Amino acid sequence: MALHKGPAKHDERPLSVNPFYGEANPVGGMTEAPPKHRMPAGPISPSTAYQVVHDELMLDGNSRLNLATFVTTWMEPQAGVLMAECRDKNMIDKDEYPRTAELERRCVAMLADLWNAPDPSAAVGCSTTGSSEACMLAGMALKRRWSKRSPAPGARPNLVMGINVQVCWEKFCNFWEVEPRLVPMEGDRYHLDPQAAADLCDENTIGVVGILGSTFDGSYEPIAELCAALDALQERSGLDVPVHVDGASGGMVAPFLDPDVVWDFRLPRVASINTSGHKYGLVYPGVGWALWRDKEALPEELVFRVNYLGGDMPTFALNFSRPGAQVVAQYYTLLRLGREGYRAVQQSTRDVAMAVAEKVESLGDFRLLTRGDQLPVFAFTTAPEVTAYDVFDVSRRLREHGWLVPAYTFPPNREDLSVIRVVCRNGFSEDLAALFVDDLTRLLPELRKQSGPAIRDKGAATGFHH
Repeated sequence: MALHKGPAKHDERPLSVNPFYGEANPVGGMTEAPPKHRMPAGPISPSTAYQVVHDELMLDGNSRLNLATFVTTWMEPQAGVLMAECRDKNMIDKDEYPRTAELERRCVAMLADLWNAPDPSAAVGCSTTGSSEACMLAGMALKRRWSKRSPAPGARPNLVMGINVQVCWEKFCNFWEVEPRLVPMEGDRYHLDPQAAADLCDENTIGVVGILGSTFDGSYEPIAELCAALDALQERSGLDVPVHVDGASGGMVAPFLDPDVVWDFRLPRVASINTSGHKYGLVYPGVGWALWRDKEALPEELVFRVNYLGGDMPTFALNFSRPGAQVVAQYYTLLRLGREGYRAVQQSTRDVAMAVAEKVESLGDFRLLTRGDQLPVFAFTTAPEVTAYDVFDVSRRLREHGWLVPAYTFPPNREDLSVIRVVCRNGFSEDLAALFVDDLTRLLPELRKQSGPAIRDKGAATGFHH
C-alpha cells in the first residue's frame, strides 16, 4: 500500500511497492503504486491488479457480520457457479438467451402461485434489479390507471402510505410528480393505520401502499384491515382505490411461516406485489420481482416491444441491459429449496431472531419494540432508567468488534424514539448470534460507567439500510 508524507497531491509520485509483494517483473509487474485518480500509463499483470484491489477492499466491513442489511450475504457454492456461468448473458436479450428468459417466466409463475393469484397463468410480472425498481413500476401502473379514469383538468395525483415506507417510494413520488400522503407514527404504532390511510384518500388517490415487513422494526402492516377500510370507503363514496403490497422482505417470509395471514392476491383489492429476491428470497444482489394480478392491472401502454435484438420482445422494466445471473440464481433457489426448504430456512432465521431478542431483553438495559416474530428482525431501545449511554453509543462500540448494527431515530411523530435494529438472515447462525450477544454483554459495564451519551447528531443514522 502506498504511503505519502504530508498531504497527497495528484502530481506526487507514489512510493514504490515492495517488489517481492508487488512482483518485480518489469513487464506487467509494478515497481510503483498505481495512481488513484487517473488511469495508469500502461498495463500491469492481472495478479498485481487483483492484489491492489483486493487489499483495499479488506478495509470494508465483513458482510456476514452486517446486521444492518436485509440483503443476502451467503449462498451455496453451486449457486455461485451458476451465476459465474451466466454473468455474461444480457437479461434483455431474450431471443439470444431463450432459456434464461424461460427461467424468468417460471419464477414469475411460481411467485404468482405462492402469492395466491386467482389465475397464476394470467398474472403478469418481471424481474427487476431490486425492489426499488419494482416499486417504481408498480407506482407507474397505479398512476396510469388513475389517469385513464378521466381526472379533472389540472388534478394532481396522490399516493397514500405510512411514513415508514422505504425511500424508493419518496423517489417515485418525486420523479413522477405524485403527492405523497403519509400516515405518521403514533404512540406504539410504528406503521400505517388502516382507517387513517382510508381517510387520506380522495378521487385523485392512485393507490395505497401497504408494507409487509417494515424496515424500521420488522413488523407487518395489517394489509387485510387496510383493504377492508378501503372497501368501506368505496361503499360510502364510490371511490375504488387499489392497493400495492411492498413485500420486499415479507413477501418471501409470510407465505412460508404465516400462511394464515391474508395479505396477497387473495384480497381482491391488491393489484400488485413486489419482493426482493436478494433479501429473504435468498439470492445475492441484485434481483427483485414485480407482479400484477392480471393484465388489466398493468396498462398495456406501459409495455414496450423491441425487435432490434432479434425477435419481438415485450419489456416493462425500467432498466435495459443487466446480467441474467441473479435471475438464474433465483430459479436455482426456488427449485433447490421448494416450499418446505424455504419454510425451514425462514423458520430457523426467525428462531435465531427471537432467541437473540429475548437475550437482549434479559440484559436489563434495553426495551424491545419488536421480537422477531414477524420478519426475522427486531428493534430495541435503551430502558428509561438508562442515562449513561444511548443506542448510538452501543452501535459505535459494537462496530469496534466488527458488528455493523444500525442506530437511528424514528420519523414523525416519534422523533423522540431512537432504536437499534438487528436483521437476522440465512447464514447468521446460532453460533454467530451467541458471539454477538457475548460482545454486547461485555460492552455494558464500560457503557454504564459513562457520564452520559456521547455528543453526536442523533438525527443521523449509523449504518441504516433498508
